[in-house]
Amino acid sequence: MAHTIALVDDDRNILTSVSMTLEQEGFTVRTYTDGESALQGLLARPVDLAVLDIKMPRMDGMELLQRLRQRSAMPVIFLTSKDEEVDELMGLRLGADDYITKPFSQRLLLERIRALLRRKDAARAEAAGQPSGGVIVRGDLVLDETKHTCVWKGKDIQLTVTEFLLVKALALRPGMVKNRDQLIDAAYGENIYVDDRTIDSHVKRVRKKFRQGDDEFNQIETLYGIGYRYKEA
Repeated sequence: MAHTIALVDDDRNILTSVSMTLEQEGFTVRTYTDGESALQGLLARPVDLAVLDIKMPRMDGMELLQRLRQRSAMPVIFLTSKDEEVDELMGLRLGADDYITKPFSQRLLLERIRALLRRKDAARAEAAGQPSGGVIVRGDLVLDETKHTCVWKGKDIQLTVTEFLLVKALALRPGMVKNRDQLIDAAYGENIYVDDRTIDSHVKRVRKKFRQGDDEFNQIETLYGIGYRYKEA
């Protein structure tokens, strides 16, 4: 079955050209020209992945992402304009999985979309093939890859695809340090380039989510200049 992609941008030229490219590659595409209509449409009919512009009428991309994250962990790619570093970081902190700077190569966008969908599908397939059901237990942490759920001390923690893969990569080897390059490979794959601050932003958001349920959560440790590790029980 073809994956369905949502494109949300008030620039109709971008919507038209990107839609044509994605449809030629076999994707089903839904387009929205503002955040409000996109929110209504995506909640009524979820998609496999959404590409969101930041600056839009009626509801900007930041608010749209924040509202979506209350109900969905679907992969999200942000489109940002040049020199909008603050927007990029804020988008990652709100739960975006990736971002691309305008003007952008449609081939690059296509690669990023495919990479995110591969990660999502591979995680499901891998979990489905495991007799244990793909459940990882580390003390108070329970990760279920089949259901894409994360539980800490009995409380559900809503993680995006990228956040889930980062927690999994750290929790699989408690006490072992993972540098940023290793975490990028775990979350994005070896052929996708993102910079270190992307991983740092994801880790900060993961910690914030855990601490909303447990303000004493400190299992993910930072080793400055090296990387991160999941604390041994």
